Amino acid sequence: MSLTQAPVLDSTHLILRGPELHDFDSLAAFFADPDRAWGFGGAETRPDAWRWWACNIGHWHIHGYGYFTIEDKASGAPAGICGIWNPEGWPEPELGWVVFEGFEGRGIAHEAALRARRYAYEDLGFTTLTSNILPGNTRSVALAERLGAVFEREYDNVSMGRDMLYRHPGPDAATDTAPGRDDDGSVEAYA
Repeated sequence: MSLTQAPVLDSTHLILRGPELHDFDSLAAFFADPDRAWGFGGAETRPDAWRWWACNIGHWHIHGYGYFTIEDKASGAPAGICGIWNPEGWPEPELGWVVFEGFEGRGIAHEAALRARRYAYEDLGFTTLTSNILPGNTRSVALAERLGAVFEREYDNVSMGRDMLYRHPGPDAATDTAPGRDDDGSVEAYA
């Protein structure tokens, strides 16, 4: 059972849905791994991961949007999180993504981000989105650029320090695949 009013979004290989209680262990495992979590604010203890998870559920109730759980259609397992984030102190709504261990290299972040962005533009009426990426997070930079986002500026993120802001194309310019790319399973489609 979803803990939010989040819609269920469908894509080719994924379901984006609201967080459910059984998703927490996968999220806590992500936060417990410093090598994986550093680009999302750093490693967290299980109790701190619980607070972030509860904050995301509250974010859905306050804003009407937040991070979806990415469910892999083939296995039914939580494969990551992706969605729109705009807590107090954020410069503006952000499109963010995380892929859990064992789900990398399959295009999951790319497919989920495209679907979440389309939801933000078509259903929520957003006219712009950003992705806030820590310097050195080359995989997220590559994915943002593959999505058509362009570097705009560096700024001091209230939660994570120095951050790079990438601007996504607006609803009229955004497509389900970035120019010159495809999502046919080739390496170019994967983050």
